[in-house]
Amino acid sequence: MAEEAKKPTEEVVEAAEMVVEATPEKATAKAGKRSNKAIAEAEEKQAKEERKEQAAEEAEKPVQKANPTRSRLERQGKNFRSAAEKVAQDKTYSLAEALELATKTSPVKFDASVELHVNLNVDPRHADQNLRDNLVLPQGTGKTVRVAVFADDEAADATKAGADIAGVEAITKELDKGQMNFDILIATPANMAKLGKYARALGPRGLMPNPKSGTVTTDVAKAVKEAKAGRVEYRVDSTGIVHLGVGKVSFGAAKLEENVRAIFTSLKSNKPNSVKGTYVKAIHIATTMGPSITVENSEL
Repeated sequence: MAEEAKKPTEEVVEAAEMVVEATPEKATAKAGKRSNKAIAEAEEKQAKEERKEQAAEEAEKPVQKANPTRSRLERQGKNFRSAAEKVAQDKTYSLAEALELATKTSPVKFDASVELHVNLNVDPRHADQNLRDNLVLPQGTGKTVRVAVFADDEAADATKAGADIAGVEAITKELDKGQMNFDILIATPANMAKLGKYARALGPRGLMPNPKSGTVTTDVAKAVKEAKAGRVEYRVDSTGIVHLGVGKVSFGAAKLEENVRAIFTSLKSNKPNSVKGTYVKAIHIATTMGPSITVENSEL
């Protein structure tokens, strides 16, 4: 019985023969999931090929030579460079020498303005060190100033004093149209309230009347004469520097020095008591589009 059990039955033999006939000579392995290692190797291989292609493309491009960086002076125009050669950069000049040199180094064809820049040892964030003042330059500014007077009762006196436009109604009509055909606006204290709605337009342009600048006053005739004669206002900027025009190149060194001396006197008289030590850090003079000239601090 045991031997008979070991012998395969006829059905089993037939099934085995059918499987052998259906199986190909060479069996092909069924595709399965790739391992993480295989995926990483394939990605690295592809990245290497891309880098090779990119390197080959870069090699085929023509080599561009980088131009050397030029100094600030070299980037300026021919006339400026010619004028700058007359100024010694490592030298400080006396005020008279600096102004004489400024009149000779203006690179423009028009009558350029002469500018004064004084770096003071003050902190404008402190109220007592936020310098602001106005004065009349002895020789004027050399500019034609258009003056408007925002007043009715004083309009006739203002016109006689040289005002270009006077009267509340006349100026209001211009402001309503967005026109500001004036450089200085003077108003009386009684009429300041009427200018309130125009503050956003006048303020950013520096045209809003202010008592500290002498443009809010009851004596409008005097204010007009001073404005026409060359009244200027200065105020330190956020870095503690005063920028101010002191005249024109055509004035000559002597007249320009008178104006600068008047400004120096004003700066001295307004020195804050809280400032200790050095008051003046640096003084420079320059013309419109011209080179800067360093002035000795002892001049102020």
